[in-house]
Amino acid sequence: MTKTNSSEPRRLRWWEWQQLERQGCRAESWDRVLVTDLTDLSLIRNVVFSGDVSIGALGGERAEEGLENVRINGCRIGDHVWVRNVGGTLSGCIIEDRVQIENLDRIEFETEAQCGLLSSVSVLDETGSRPVKIYPGLSAQMAWMAAHFPKWADDVLSDLLLDKFGYDPLPSVIGHDAVIRDCGPIVNVRVDPEVHIEGARSLRNGMIVNNAPHGRAMAYVGPGVDADHFIIEDGRVDSGSLLRHCYVGQGVEVDKGFTAHDTLMFANTSLENGEACAVFAGPYTVSMHKSSLLIGCETSFMNAGSGTNQSNHMYKLGPVHWGIMQRGVKTASSSYVMWGAKIGAFSLLMGVHKNHPDASDFPFSYLFGDEKGSTTVVPGMMLRSCGLTRDEKKWPTRDRRLKRRIPLHDRINFTVLNPATVSRMLRAFPLIDELLGRGVDDDLYIRHKGMKFRASALDRAKKYYELAIAHYLQARLGDAPFPEDNGSMPADTQWMDVAGQIVTADDVRRVREAESLEEAEAVFSEAYEQFADRELRWIAAVFSERWKDRRELMREFSDRFLKMVEEDRQAYRRSLDEENAMLSSPD
Repeated sequence: MTKTNSSEPRRLRWWEWQQLERQGCRAESWDRVLVTDLTDLSLIRNVVFSGDVSIGALGGERAEEGLENVRINGCRIGDHVWVRNVGGTLSGCIIEDRVQIENLDRIEFETEAQCGLLSSVSVLDETGSRPVKIYPGLSAQMAWMAAHFPKWADDVLSDLLLDKFGYDPLPSVIGHDAVIRDCGPIVNVRVDPEVHIEGARSLRNGMIVNNAPHGRAMAYVGPGVDADHFIIEDGRVDSGSLLRHCYVGQGVEVDKGFTAHDTLMFANTSLENGEACAVFAGPYTVSMHKSSLLIGCETSFMNAGSGTNQSNHMYKLGPVHWGIMQRGVKTASSSYVMWGAKIGAFSLLMGVHKNHPDASDFPFSYLFGDEKGSTTVVPGMMLRSCGLTRDEKKWPTRDRRLKRRIPLHDRINFTVLNPATVSRMLRAFPLIDELLGRGVDDDLYIRHKGMKFRASALDRAKKYYELAIAHYLQARLGDAPFPEDNGSMPADTQWMDVAGQIVTADDVRRVREAESLEEAEAVFSEAYEQFADRELRWIAAVFSERWKDRRELMREFSDRFLKMVEEDRQAYRRSLDEENAMLSSPD
């Protein structure tokens, strides 16, 4: 009978462990070291074994295979693995097939290690009143719910998470085809298949998650990175960045020495050079400049100018204030804002703001801060900007998740004009009338919620808002008949921007009533899938009376809106051409 080689683990034969000893290997007990018939023992050199160790097939498949210059304690090692030059110990883990580990301090997993699972991130309020527990698959929407409803998160969501993930520690795994090179200590860090870690300074208590199909992994940790209590999921952290109690979501890039603690970062966010503390960085948050500080705030589709600075301190009370920048806010260079302030959607923030303005009902505004910290608001002026159209088009094309074919966690509505922003404009009309009815103060300003307005600016805002709403309706309806109101979406429906997704207050209520994490996420998924239909039904309920029989006027207003934006684009092009001509002139 012909004997075949077996891949089943077995004990070493006496001549095999003698061979290993001749190759510089030692063991507490050779009886506790298991190999297979497919293990080429000549590829195991200068290895010290302790505890129960099993080694899979070695040799015959890859150029670099084997175990060399390493201490291995209580590990299960898969097939065709390459482990070389580990200064400390490879301890307590499962090394799956074709993993490469080379030139590092140590990899250790402690008993009962949670690997960052359900670590708390003290987002918004860094004192810990709004902790968000992080886990693989965390969506921006569920994180938003936890941050905005902390009692619900503590009483209900925490139990749903335990039901989902259990009470036992995660298996201590380095996934197949992972590469770990030239790193400092890696302690209690679970690594998914195909993840690359190269040159990290220190990684502790975390996991690096890869959801991409084979060969398209985005999850990456680069040189000098120092992270503790973290989850990096389909994101990149590179070039000396530092993380403490952070979630790095899908398509996120953290680079060039960025420092973040107690911060959540969601789809396609890019953070470089600066610092974030207690920040809820919703999708497409961008901060690329040195000396920029984001602290104690909620953002999405935000672009932070150079030297953006935020404060959450009332200095006698400590960091007890936080603020909201609704979607699409931009900050000018050297802008400063003291929380709590609320900045309306797609607004431009300039100067110093210390009076806690609440501009949430005035989207698309300019906010000017003076040397005393007071805020002057010019509502609606951003609607003239051709940049909004550019932004709306560029965001979907820059979705790194789609390019890597990653199953999406965050649900994103990209439109600038949507039920949430349009609802804000509708709310602004009676508020503007009320403010105009008050009359001006001695300095010719009207004051409201820490802000100053010129009467002329308020009058002009009504015109811009009306043009924008008409354009929104025309863009959604085109030449189709005006939808009939069937009463299924009441006119008083409250729309909300939940970390990049446009949902209703009823959706939020249903999430809070869910009996499992899957059911809660399903509410958001259903709202996302049905958004277009729900939007049309809402349009029918809210706008039929004014616009159903005035389609020509609606088209006229839409054309005027587009003309206004085109004029801004042309003015920008002219100024650019003039500047280029001046710079190229020999004089």
